[in-house]
Amino acid sequence: MQYWARFRWAAVALLVAASPTRAHALDMPSPFVQEVLVKSILVTLNDAVASDNFTVLHAKISKPFRDQFPPDKLRAVFKDLVEKHAVFDAIVASPLVPDEEAKIDEKGVLRLKGRFDTAPKKVKYQLGFIASDGQWKLSGITIDIE
Repeated sequence: MQYWARFRWAAVALLVAASPTRAHALDMPSPFVQEVLVKSILVTLNDAVASDNFTVLHAKISKPFRDQFPPDKLRAVFKDLVEKHAVFDAIVASPLVPDEEAKIDEKGVLRLKGRFDTAPKKVKYQLGFIASDGQWKLSGITIDIE
C-alpha cells in the first residue's frame, strides 16, 4: 500500500490508498449515516486541533491509516491548523452540502466530498473511508477552510 501526505495553503490533505481488493465490502451508507461519518470525523479533527492531542483521532481511523500515521505524525500533518488555532466545530449545526454524489470506488473506498457553508469561513472536505473492523473508518482526508 502507498500512503502520502501533502499540504496546500489553507488545506491539509492525507490520502491513503486502500487495498485493491474488497475484502469485507460494506453497503453504501444512507445519507444520514454519511452525514454522521463526515461530521463525527471532522469534529474529532477539530477537537484534536483545539487540544493539540491527536490520540482520539488516531483511534478512530482505519488500521492502515493508524499504522502509517501515529498521533505524533498526525499532529505534524495538521500542524498548520494547530498553529493557526483553526476552529470549525460550527459544522455540527450546519447542513452538509454534497459537492458530488457519494460513491464506493473500484477499490472499495467510500468517497464523500462536500462543504459546510459556515461563516465567516466555509469548510470543504474530501473524505475516504474503507471497511475496517466491520465499519466505515477514515482512510483519507482533505480539508480546506476558506
